[in-house]
Amino acid sequence: MTEPRFTGVLLYDGDCPFCSAASTAVRRLESVGVVAWSEPAAQRFLEAQFGETPFALFFADCEAGTVWAGRAAATELCERAGMPVLVRDIVGENYERLADAVRVVSGTDREIEPYHDAYPMASDAAALFDELAASAGRTHVPGT
Repeated sequence: MTEPRFTGVLLYDGDCPFCSAASTAVRRLESVGVVAWSEPAAQRFLEAQFGETPFALFFADCEAGTVWAGRAAATELCERAGMPVLVRDIVGENYERLADAVRVVSGTDREIEPYHDAYPMASDAAALFDELAASAGRTHVPGT
């Protein structure tokens, strides 16, 4: 049995509890996979998309031709996962405060970079999407 091809991929910090929670929230979205930010395929994709590898939560969707970042990614994922509007609004409006609080509690020393919009997927990044999707999994396993 072959793994289904994902049309959406969440790139998240595998060491961040907030980001890991976001990765588990997409479990019921069959077309969305998850890849840790530190994975080589994620790093190549981000470099192709942004010309650097910013540290933030990203959601890339090849069918939409869009890469959502930071608060926009969290909001988009909440919407797709069928979260109530109130939850989407709370997550979107408080994304930076939640991320900062989790960063402090978890002891992560990296600062979340200020990427918070929806960006058209760059052609160089689109060319790497299949590789990114092939490295994606369904759920996050803590410690991997």
